[in-house]
Amino acid sequence: MFLKIDPARAVGPVKPVNGVGQPPFFGVGDFPMFRYLKEAGVPFSRLHDVGGMYGRNVFVDIPNVFRDFDADETDPANYDFAFTDLLVNALVKNGVEPFYRLGVSIENYPHVRRYRIEPPKDYAKWARICERVIRHYTEGWADGFRHSITHWEIWNEPENWDDAEKNQMWHGSFEEYCRLYDVASRHLKSAFPHLRIGGYGSCGVMWINAWKVERARHHVECFHAFLKFVHERGCPLDFFSWHSYSGVADMLEQARYIRDALDKAGFADVPTCLDEWLPEPSHEKLGTARQAAEVAAALIGLQNGPVDSAAIYDARCGLGDYSPLFNPLTYKPHKAYSAFLAFHELRRRGTAVEVRECGASRSPSRQDGGEVLSAVGNGGVFSAAARGADGSLAVMLANAGDVEAPFALELAGEVLRAGGNAGVRCRITDETRTWEDAPLPAALPPYSVTVVEFGGPGGR
Repeated sequence: MFLKIDPARAVGPVKPVNGVGQPPFFGVGDFPMFRYLKEAGVPFSRLHDVGGMYGRNVFVDIPNVFRDFDADETDPANYDFAFTDLLVNALVKNGVEPFYRLGVSIENYPHVRRYRIEPPKDYAKWARICERVIRHYTEGWADGFRHSITHWEIWNEPENWDDAEKNQMWHGSFEEYCRLYDVASRHLKSAFPHLRIGGYGSCGVMWINAWKVERARHHVECFHAFLKFVHERGCPLDFFSWHSYSGVADMLEQARYIRDALDKAGFADVPTCLDEWLPEPSHEKLGTARQAAEVAAALIGLQNGPVDSAAIYDARCGLGDYSPLFNPLTYKPHKAYSAFLAFHELRRRGTAVEVRECGASRSPSRQDGGEVLSAVGNGGVFSAAARGADGSLAVMLANAGDVEAPFALELAGEVLRAGGNAGVRCRITDETRTWEDAPLPAALPPYSVTVVEFGGPGGR
């Protein structure tokens, strides 16, 4: 595989697809691991599911911030911002913008008992409560702050199950959710025309090729029903958020499906945010080079594809299949964290440039939608490059396959030599290394993440 980098051909900005879900904290006011988010240049953290478990029902969720729904929503004394203030301020201090989900955390066992996932009994009042929350964090209301928090998301996965009795986020019909969105989005957009009001944290279209699965059909039907409802009602929709836990190739296919559907429904200008993603989560992958390579491949694919922003689920330092970045036993990063360090090298340069595969069976062409450059083993090689205003360049490569992938890089007519090149720095994560400096390889190792930097003051 021969990759040709053309720094003169810009293909757009490096997008904020390296956001995270729940940030890594251990309890009330304990945020030492936020430094890792700062180190990796994480642009934003979505605040969903921080209300329970370690959150101890004191963070973010509307029932945690406004505990008595029957109280006067105009009285600051009826709001409890104490712990959410600590969380939000710690993120801002580390350069991470909060992405605030207005709603509730998941209740995993609704069949045992439901606590807070019932639809609000007064949609208009719920919207007014949310308005006060926004004013607290952006306008200083109730001894608050003037933070730049641009995205405010109305609820999360209200269509999680087709049977409301099984739904872990919304014990109601999807039609009821649409009515909530109608009321809340209009009120909040009227109050804050400069902020981005959107939703709905959709379960996505993970099963667009599996219509025989009833739950899968329900997700896709709700997606189209929502677009139809919002279009006909003229509801504000400043962004559309959705989720995927599919493999990288399927995730990118879903991204194209969602983008096409939005365009056809009259929402061509509405950006999409994949604010929950993780390729095929499993406990066996945690801490492995394979997961690092898959996460890196997804970041590159999202950068090259039709998604505008994204947040991995999630950045907890916790147990479970959905926490790929940090080890809860050592409080240190897993290998997958290096995928975020690698993408940061693109983000801090800022301008994405063209990468072409030459000398292959097909004619050279720009990557489209995160297309795999070459199939390798059971995965593929993904690539992206970016230039900085200082003249530096970074190339990010992910080999998501289980065999090595021979390759070479050409820059401005010069082929870089495997081994040593003046002014070139290479860092690799694979089975035996984690974000280590190494000579430029002649082949990308199996399940690996590689960054090559050269040129300008930012190069080595």
